[in-house]
Amino acid sequence: MLFKLSIKNIARSIKDYAIYFFTLILGVAIFYIFNAIESQTVMMNVSSSTYEIIDLMNNMLSGVSVFVAFVLGFLIIYANRFLMKRRNKEFGIYLTLGMSKRKISLILFLETLIVGCISLVVGLVLGTALSQLMSLLVANMFEAKMTEFEFVFSSASCIKTLIYFSVMYILVMIFNTFNVSRCKLIDLLNANKKSEKIKLKNPWLCVIVFIISACLLAYAYWCVTSGITDMQTADKILIPIALGAISTFFVFWSLSGLLLKIFMSMKNVYYKGLNSFTLRQFCSKINTTVFSMTIICLMLFFTICVLSSAISIRNSMTSNLKTMVPADNQLDKTLDLPTDSGYSKGIIDDSKIPISKTLDRLGFDTDKYFKDIIEFDLYASDEYLIRDTLGSSYDEIAKQFPYLDYDMAETFIKMSDYNKLAKLYNLEQIHLSDNEYVIVADFDSWINIRNEGLKHNTSLTIDGITLTPKYDKCINVFVYMTSSHINTGIFVVPDEVLNNMPRESGILIANYNADTEEEKQEIEDMIIATENSPYALNTDIEASTKISLYESSVGLGAMITFIGLYLGIVFLIASAAILALKELSESTDNKERFRMLRKIGTDEKMLNKALFRQIGIFFLFPLVLAIIHSIFGIKFCAYLLETFGKEKLIYSIIMTAGIIIFIYGGYFLITYLCSKNIIKDK
Repeated sequence: MLFKLSIKNIARSIKDYAIYFFTLILGVAIFYIFNAIESQTVMMNVSSSTYEIIDLMNNMLSGVSVFVAFVLGFLIIYANRFLMKRRNKEFGIYLTLGMSKRKISLILFLETLIVGCISLVVGLVLGTALSQLMSLLVANMFEAKMTEFEFVFSSASCIKTLIYFSVMYILVMIFNTFNVSRCKLIDLLNANKKSEKIKLKNPWLCVIVFIISACLLAYAYWCVTSGITDMQTADKILIPIALGAISTFFVFWSLSGLLLKIFMSMKNVYYKGLNSFTLRQFCSKINTTVFSMTIICLMLFFTICVLSSAISIRNSMTSNLKTMVPADNQLDKTLDLPTDSGYSKGIIDDSKIPISKTLDRLGFDTDKYFKDIIEFDLYASDEYLIRDTLGSSYDEIAKQFPYLDYDMAETFIKMSDYNKLAKLYNLEQIHLSDNEYVIVADFDSWINIRNEGLKHNTSLTIDGITLTPKYDKCINVFVYMTSSHINTGIFVVPDEVLNNMPRESGILIANYNADTEEEKQEIEDMIIATENSPYALNTDIEASTKISLYESSVGLGAMITFIGLYLGIVFLIASAAILALKELSESTDNKERFRMLRKIGTDEKMLNKALFRQIGIFFLFPLVLAIIHSIFGIKFCAYLLETFGKEKLIYSIIMTAGIIIFIYGGYFLITYLCSKNIIKDK
């Protein structure tokens, strides 16, 4: 009998609370999909290094899944609380008819068990189907070729999903049993008759709290933007984060006491249509959900920042590869090592010769396997430190950026060598007079620092020759082949100026003398094989190849994107689902209020409009503050991720906005339609 009653209760609840079941199924599907990525890679034809990145990504996703499980568990328990509230009168009738609390708990146990089994089965089926499409996305993100398509079911991901969600449902059962044991018959029967009291807080206190909260938020915003240079340690970064979270809570707390007072004073607005009803309903809800609104706002803020940053990193790295890796190979070697450097005698001796001769000694024929060869040296001396090249602007810059190392030696390159490089890279060549220099850099923060020094016309005296800047700004140019912006500044000077300066490193850049990717890979394998040469112990060469840079950059970008999507989508669903379930619960409680409005002559169009506004304001309220937080949060993320570039940041923000509109807006629309069905006069 209890089992049949549980089945009927579930069937009756599905229509009004489809969002709850939909969220459970969606949570199971997403959990399975992201944990099944490892199984989808079996169809991909990728290199061993890419497989290592994929393996690292899978390990990280497994760790993230633990955190995701806590978020989804919180969502399920929180959502179940509203469902319990919806059924207070039903439980009261059960008790009136003589049913014991133990049997009510058993009914809830059976309902949770049935709902859990249904959501797990449907979610796993949906997840298995969607994971087949995920394999195509994984292949696209890693720019890999699919060997052949085959249906893949991940038993490991299935088992993990079953375990995690079973634990969640057990917690829900315990929660339900505890709630039933505490309930009182009189409270259950009168629950729907109780009207939530709107406590008008002291408006002056609310104004004071709001102003203080706004000031604290402004300070937190300043810390992560203009004051970012002081946020160089973890403990200092936590300060604006804590201030932002606390201020968010008190902003909602103060507005819950101010909004109604403000609108009540605007009589033309307050008494227009059903605005008074809508505003009182909204203010009563926000008055009692300040903490949950704060959590939702922070989760939305986290979602926007994580999704925007993750997508931006991937897009920027992919874009950088197309422009900043124009050659097939770049070899670097430290030159002119002193005898007391700590290296072996063989390496010290090898540092006196150029890279091309080192390759010959390793048995690699550069003339046979390389073309478009450019070899040049970079120079450095402890006589020319960063603090010296900044001139009179040093004190101001050091105060603004106190954590930078200003005692590092500057790097110099001959004008002729730079122009050879510029010709290969299709960059504009530089022409200097005998007493001029130019700085090339592509790291935005360092470009600003360099420009400050150039504005003061800082001169350099090298080997008795005084040089002045040709331009008052850096030339935004990369020198090293890489997928990120790492050039903090290299001085381009006339050739004769560097005749007596020690060499810092040698660089050889070349294209492979090959036509196909397979032939290029063979040459690259030959370079790697030189490590087995007897002379290899005397070398200290590092290689940056187009193939390896593509594999590592694409792999890293894909890994960051998947983790960002995983966390961002789960947080977004959790935020929207909590709001949706809260609104559905409120709509159930408000059925009598809407019925009274009908009795006094309010038409359905006006009621639906009032309901739409009420739900819309409730969804928009935390989102608006989250967007304001995100404006400064994204600036902070852009600063931290500056080496990857900001070229694709706007594009990633647009994509994030699209995801939010689709999921968050979808939940809003479904909530409105379900609420409309709940309040309908049947």
